[in-house]
Amino acid sequence: MAPPVVRGTAAWRYFGDFRDALLAGQVLVLQVAHPIVAAGVRDHSDYREDPWTRLTRTVASLSIYVYGGTKGAQAEADRLRKLHRSFTGTADGRRYSALDPGAYAWVHATLVMAPVDAQRFFGRPMSASELDEYYAQMCGIGRILGVRERDLPPTWPEFERYYRETIAGFGPNETISTLFETIDTVRKPFSRMSDRRWSRLQKGYSSAQMFLIRATIPSELRARLGLQWTEQDARRFSRLCRATRMLATLVPPPLRTVLMRAIGKLNVWLRAHPWAYRFFVRS
Repeated sequence: MAPPVVRGTAAWRYFGDFRDALLAGQVLVLQVAHPIVAAGVRDHSDYREDPWTRLTRTVASLSIYVYGGTKGAQAEADRLRKLHRSFTGTADGRRYSALDPGAYAWVHATLVMAPVDAQRFFGRPMSASELDEYYAQMCGIGRILGVRERDLPPTWPEFERYYRETIAGFGPNETISTLFETIDTVRKPFSRMSDRRWSRLQKGYSSAQMFLIRATIPSELRARLGLQWTEQDARRFSRLCRATRMLATLVPPPLRTVLMRAIGKLNVWLRAHPWAYRFFVRS
């Protein structure tokens, strides 16, 4: 039985850490590198037309998994599985389903790894005991979400091997190319923001996002995707990592997750009060 996610445990401390946001692009690339996920996103996602709303909904959903309590996580899991049940289609002449067990497990696996990578890059790497507790907790959350026990390895060392071996089979695809194009041409997040102001900000946003993707995806996949990485890039990323670690030391550990915890609690309340959810969240 997975350890409960309560204050002070590994998943509670690390899953919603503000530094995890720096790996948002990495997670998206790794998810859509999977052929079935790529096909589902291509055919059923609106992220290209409305990326900011999609991002908001994704953050809301993630926050509930860990910080919404067991009932909140179960309700969100039921909602997601119902939503994805209709996401079917054809890719390379074969039928696919968004609920394909291997693809569904892989999406969860990328979310499991992201906080571990965030600490490795931008903080203090988790200890062996923290990794064991964290992985057990995230596997428990995976069960709630519908990831079958046999679709993820039972221990952290085996999970790391599974993760590397899965990525070794990935390469370029149309959805990754579309994702990069979307990052490069992303629309302004707020309609009231002037086009002139966004045109100045957009180039910096796109450049930073692509830099973080190139820096944090596994080097072998980076090479297969044709993304350049120079010694100068490595030095820039090293400086960013040091600066982020220093910044994090100024933030008390409980405050590092406060935003994600607040979002999780708010979304549990909103979904328990449908009238409020319809008022605050666009359908």
